[in-house]
Amino acid sequence: MRILIAEDDDSVGEALVDVLGAHGHQPERVSRGADVLLRHSSADVVLLDLGLPDGDGLDVLRKLRQVSEVPLLVVTARGDERSVVRGLRLGADDYLVKPVRLGELLARIDVVVTRRARSSLPAGVVEVGDVVIDLTARRVRVRDREIALTPKEFDLLGALARRAGAAVSREVILDELWGDAFLASSRALDVHLAQLRVKLGTPGLITTIRGFGYRLGS
Repeated sequence: MRILIAEDDDSVGEALVDVLGAHGHQPERVSRGADVLLRHSSADVVLLDLGLPDGDGLDVLRKLRQVSEVPLLVVTARGDERSVVRGLRLGADDYLVKPVRLGELLARIDVVVTRRARSSLPAGVVEVGDVVIDLTARRVRVRDREIALTPKEFDLLGALARRAGAAVSREVILDELWGDAFLASSRALDVHLAQLRVKLGTPGLITTIRGFGYRLGS
C-alpha cells in the first residue's frame, strides 16, 4: 500500500517510514502541506501531521477534501477537543494523538482503507421523506437541494440508509465505518452524526434510540 506521510519531525518521520516499510507498505515522506496537495493522487492513504512548517494541517485537510476522497488519518500531538472535532468534521477518516502505538496505527490504516473500499460499493437509491440518498453516486438531496457531505459523513448516512426504518446499533455502525466496534472512537461517531444532522437540516430524520443506536426514518 502506498502511504504518504506528512511529518516534519525527522525522528518521527523516519520511524514511520521504517515501520511501514517493514510491514510491506511503500511509504513516502514529505514535510510540507503543499507537498501533500501535490502528491496525494499517487497515495492509497495519507498520514497527516497538523504542525507543518508551511501552515496548519487542518487547512491542508480542508483543501484536500475539496478535490480528493483519499483515506486520511490525522497523526498529531494536538489532542485538544476543538482540533479533534475540526479534523473529523473536515473529513479525516480517523484522528490519532501522539505518541502513537505503531501496532494500533497499522491496524487503523487497514481499517480505514478496507472500510472505505466497502462503503463505495453501489447499493441504489433510498428515499426517506424529503431526503434522497443515491448510494451509487454518493449524492444526497434534501427538497431538491444537493447537500455536500464529507466522505465519512456519507458513509454514516449510507450505513443507516441501507437499513432505513430499522434500528442500527452503535456497535454495528462503528464496526462498519471504522472496522472494529472496540478499536474505533465513539467520539468520532458522535461528531460525524452531529454534523450530519446539521447539514441535512431535517429534524427527526435520524432518531436516537437511547442505549442502543439510531434509526433513519420512521
